[in-house]
Amino acid sequence: MTDLPEELIAGYRNFKKGRYDAERYRSLAREGQAPKTMMIACCDSRSAPETIFDAGPGELFVVRNVANLIPPYAPDNQNHGTSAALEFAVQALKIRHIVVMGHGRCGGIRAALHPSDKPLSPGDFIGHWMRLLAPAAEAIADNALMTPGERQTALERISIRYSIANLRTFPCVRILEEKGKLSLHGAWFDISTGELWVMDRTSGDFFRPELD
Repeated sequence: MTDLPEELIAGYRNFKKGRYDAERYRSLAREGQAPKTMMIACCDSRSAPETIFDAGPGELFVVRNVANLIPPYAPDNQNHGTSAALEFAVQALKIRHIVVMGHGRCGGIRAALHPSDKPLSPGDFIGHWMRLLAPAAEAIADNALMTPGERQTALERISIRYSIANLRTFPCVRILEEKGKLSLHGAWFDISTGELWVMDRTSGDFFRPELD
């Protein structure tokens, strides 16, 4: 009997026996982290950036929230977890790349397309959070020419462009991008096929990169 679920203890046991690189972790502890890329991803358990990009410890600075959203810049003395992580990544870690990665079958996007009159809790935190996408969600939800699956995928990808636009409302991001010291990227992962789609930074279209 432990204070953690047994499957976590078993996973940690496998980690220590296999993937744990003692020297790598000692180096990270001694020298600190210096990742070049920040990943802003959904907290969905099926789309872990470290797994998808085969990243080792210290290689990615990852922030995950519902539907991989970046809210607009709002220095209002409220609690902004994602904005705080962004500030640290850009100002302290000197990140060179920020990737917003969405994914297929996103529950948060589905909630935005089908807002419920009955929230999951009195706080309705998901409802308030997903209202960041309300104008786009309402426009897509009313499009009768698209199937439900097409509407879902469309908003998943639009949300990525939306978050990238909001990134540019942060002065530290906008200034560094204009100086060529920071680049912004979009990606979308299809859970059912394992395909990664990358956003063209000029057109906003998504394409599958050649892997040869």
